[in-house]
Amino acid sequence: MVEASELHGSFVLSSGATSTVYFDKFRFLTMPDLLRDVAHAVAGLLAPGTTLLGAPEGAAMLLVAAVSLETSLPVTVVRKRPKEYGTRAQVEGEVPQGAVTTLLEDVSTTGHQVRRAAEVLGESGAAVRRIVLAIDRGGADHLREAGYDVEAVAVLRPTN
Repeated sequence: MVEASELHGSFVLSSGATSTVYFDKFRFLTMPDLLRDVAHAVAGLLAPGTTLLGAPEGAAMLLVAAVSLETSLPVTVVRKRPKEYGTRAQVEGEVPQGAVTTLLEDVSTTGHQVRRAAEVLGESGAAVRRIVLAIDRGGADHLREAGYDVEAVAVLRPTN
């Protein structure tokens, strides 16, 4: 996963910071063999008793779908904003009250997006017990400071 996604050059990260190393998540999320391997690794890091998988809207949806197929667990997706039509939902999929939930993210540098998704899931009745990152570029620190249990398949700190 790391070898396939690691790029070198000059990159602006989603946080606005610059880095000479960038991890292109689509290089592992779009390759069946790599995605299967990552999904298997993530499945081994789920919180004990997990009954629901979650992901923020975006590329992490590819990862959560693969982990769902690996584990047979249902999925919920947290939109950045409530839908402006139809159900007007921000959380898609069923979230049973108190469901032991593991939230998944592909690459996290700041943790802000996945933290917001965890907060929205909690407000929807889920018990977010763990956040699992495929690649932690520093986001786990912020998430742990906010009180979340965090695991990562790979921990790679950004360099300038």
